[in-house]
Amino acid sequence: MRRVIQYLTVFTVLSVLLTVVSCGGGSGDSTPLMWTWMSGSDTPDQVAVYSPSVFAIPGGRYGSVSWMDNAGNLWLFGGYVRHGSLGYNYHFNDLWRFDGTYWTWMSGSDGAFASASYGTMGIPHASNVPGPRVNAISWTDSSGNFWLFGGSGVGGGDFNDLWKFDGTYWTWMSGSNTVQQLGVYGTLGVPDASNMPGGRSYSVSWIDSADNLWLFGGLGPDGTGLSIRLNDLWKFDGTDWTWMSGSNAFDQICFYGTKGSPGASNAPGGRVGSVSWIDSADNLWLFGGSGHAGTTANRNSLNDLWKFDGTDWTWISGGDTVTNPGIYGTLGVPNASNVPGARTGSVSWIDSADNLWLFGGSGRDGSGLSGRLNDLWRFDGTNWTWMSGSDTVASPGVYGTMGSPAASNVPGARTYSVSWIDSAGNFWLFGGVGYDGTLTEFNDLWKYVPQ
Repeated sequence: MRRVIQYLTVFTVLSVLLTVVSCGGGSGDSTPLMWTWMSGSDTPDQVAVYSPSVFAIPGGRYGSVSWMDNAGNLWLFGGYVRHGSLGYNYHFNDLWRFDGTYWTWMSGSDGAFASASYGTMGIPHASNVPGPRVNAISWTDSSGNFWLFGGSGVGGGDFNDLWKFDGTYWTWMSGSNTVQQLGVYGTLGVPDASNMPGGRSYSVSWIDSADNLWLFGGLGPDGTGLSIRLNDLWKFDGTDWTWMSGSNAFDQICFYGTKGSPGASNAPGGRVGSVSWIDSADNLWLFGGSGHAGTTANRNSLNDLWKFDGTDWTWISGGDTVTNPGIYGTLGVPNASNVPGARTGSVSWIDSADNLWLFGGSGRDGSGLSGRLNDLWRFDGTNWTWMSGSDTVASPGVYGTMGSPAASNVPGARTYSVSWIDSAGNFWLFGGVGYDGTLTEFNDLWKYVPQ
């Protein structure tokens, strides 16, 4: 039996690190740390409670975006949200803040069918707000401003609008207020005021130490009304966009080169639903997604890991074919043969030691079966380590007691969740779509301490 839905979150700040053997540092670790269920329900398909009270909470959703502000608050925007009266999912543009104890509805609409209000480009205003969308990208700059780009809107068209939120007002910064715009590439490597990525969704992004945004790939229009996979890499310096790598054509295959060796001709192929990291040296990392591998013979999920050093791409790990199964090895033990299976719609974090972390998604388990996953992986620059979760698809969550870590706790299999890293280096995971007997949306919030 499921427990009664708990809307009132009692948040207990953990002042002492977990006393289990740490798996965040050494190469011989064998005991994974623990998940803690922090907020939301352990029963899926919850509708939002918007009222300004201690009971306010986002509804179950997936395809949202997230930010972390300088005060350590978690922020959540939009996605496919469970609508109470309609009884199904719809695009939303609601903005939420979680302060460690309570959720607060901050901006946007509490219903479906909301409209955008763009105002004047570059001018903040209280009435400005992005329209409802899913699978956009987001990042936070060093001043604590939130940025939002693109995504898919009502009716399926892809945006290329760029927004900034300063904590009070939204500002439309760049791009169009209509969907299905084609990209203006200009000259490779040369910034220009007229350059602009085309409309897209399912992209990935990075923010570097100089506050430059980096944007890669996704699903976007090709000028004929079709949406095609992209492999273009862009940089935004706060004023101008620069096309940095990849093609201005569509559905490109991967050019892998030699594993571990950078090359000017190397490039990931067009893909959607990848995950991204940026390390302390400003290297961009990219994993998986759905697209072509080294040939056009098939298009499916990938498990290739790439690094971009600012000039060249390097194929680091994983296969150069599609639908590869995971090789899990032993829980908590790194091994050169370990590798996550091909997947899309995962989430990621990077810890203070520049380890890459990957959770869940939709893809291949250790037997090659396809479905949603709840496996947690760490990549230390050389080897992958399976850290938590199951090596089979469609595994249910184990919630335990809210606010209390336990070795048996684990989020259920899901895809298109959102993730954050707080100022203490803890990982946070919210929502997504997964299995609870049927396909369903979650509004549960989890914390994982990687140290």
